[in-house]
Amino acid sequence: MPKSRIRKKDDYTPPPAKQAKQPTSIKLTNRSWVAPVMLALFLIGLAWIVVFYVTDTKLPIESLGNFNILVGFAFIAAGFGVSTQWK
Repeated sequence: MPKSRIRKKDDYTPPPAKQAKQPTSIKLTNRSWVAPVMLALFLIGLAWIVVFYVTDTKLPIESLGNFNILVGFAFIAAGFGVSTQWK
């Protein structure tokens, strides 16, 4: 049976050196507003629901009735939405 040819591997040649790229005007955003707004929305939503229950459905807006709970949870959900911007 004939013997197969042996393939010689090429010597390792490192890739050409990459030139260091200078960063092109990186725009850093200051998101210091996120935490206060998030906490404020959480507290407003919580206060809205608590006031609704403590005042026996007379406040904050009597004409909304039980939808006041939905408004309170909407504030809380908005707080969670703002929290996605926090870094």
